[in-house]
Amino acid sequence: MQTFRGYQREDGSVGIRNLIMVIAADECAEGIARAISEKTPGTVVVTNYNTCMYGGNEEMIGTMINAATNPNIAGALVINMGCGSITPDLVAGPIRATGRPVETLTCIKESGTVSTIREGLKRIAKIVEHADATPMVNAPISKLLVGIKCGGSDTSSGIASNPSVGLAADKLIDMGASAVAGELLELLGCEHILKERAVTLEVSEKIDQLISDEEKRWHVEGTQVETMSVGNSIGGLTTIEEKSLGALAKTGSKPIQDILRINATKLEKPEAPGMYLSETTMLCGGSAMHFAALGCQVILWTTGGAGFNNPIVPVIRVSGNSQLINEDIDIDATGIMRGEDSLEKVSEQILKTLEGVINGEKTAIEDFGYAYCSLIQKDQRVERLLSIPAE
Repeated sequence: MQTFRGYQREDGSVGIRNLIMVIAADECAEGIARAISEKTPGTVVVTNYNTCMYGGNEEMIGTMINAATNPNIAGALVINMGCGSITPDLVAGPIRATGRPVETLTCIKESGTVSTIREGLKRIAKIVEHADATPMVNAPISKLLVGIKCGGSDTSSGIASNPSVGLAADKLIDMGASAVAGELLELLGCEHILKERAVTLEVSEKIDQLISDEEKRWHVEGTQVETMSVGNSIGGLTTIEEKSLGALAKTGSKPIQDILRINATKLEKPEAPGMYLSETTMLCGGSAMHFAALGCQVILWTTGGAGFNNPIVPVIRVSGNSQLINEDIDIDATGIMRGEDSLEKVSEQILKTLEGVINGEKTAIEDFGYAYCSLIQKDQRVERLLSIPAE
């Protein structure tokens, strides 16, 4: 797997899908965005459900903008109601700077919902023409960035799905691709192992700091906070140490090039091929949008048996739980649990499926059954109270 067939973008990236994003810059515009999307195949709606104010919400808007510049996105239509401070141009400007076509609409200026939908259909047709004319190329594997996430974790995750994905990630990096894992809280207690893999002292210190910051956000002294979900406990995980060591396995063994920050002032992206960690959230729906914003074209998702999906970034599901395997799962790793398959064999199955997906094949539940494109952010007021710097 030295190359893949994808859509060449003006900024040099290569997408494995050719989608158009319809952005409701504030929640009041969502109905308009969905009405336009329903009449336009190949579109994805992303809605800001949180606020119509920009101040204090820069991280969320940054995620939205960067997701729209994901290699799988060909262009965007940005819509707002017109009475908030998140203007269409605020969102559209950085997207347009990547060479993607962007159209904007404001409902109040267009004299209402019906006329905005009518005009939106005209404008998005121009973007569809551009997307349809996008050339396909044979891209080097160095253009591929794979997100790695776990969810619905149980005892099979740390034994089967996580280590098999970790081995597949090692092989991808040997080929020249890149991978990025997130959910720092689920690496709690593994700092000393991760730091040994850091390529520089600066990266090592960053690993310590950012995992510590995430622990501050989630562990509130004197309260009952769920470190592990109920599903994790039912699945047989009894301690956070068990969960963390299982989660660690999915990061493989390659040197860690950097730990990418996602906050109100910056969204760091890989600068060279290799293995990365990131501040991608452990919350599944939001994590997919973080991976999209980082530039991932595809996600490897390890699980006991649950599953989530995202309409921008295809999700390949790997599970080792024989009791919960169903037709949503792309890779059956239960043979490892029975002692019938090796990590080597399952990692090769993962790479074979991945090769198909990055060359146009659909995942098990792609195009349906997906979660909304959740936009989440850290509250800047709480960050300051916790003495967590944004720089």
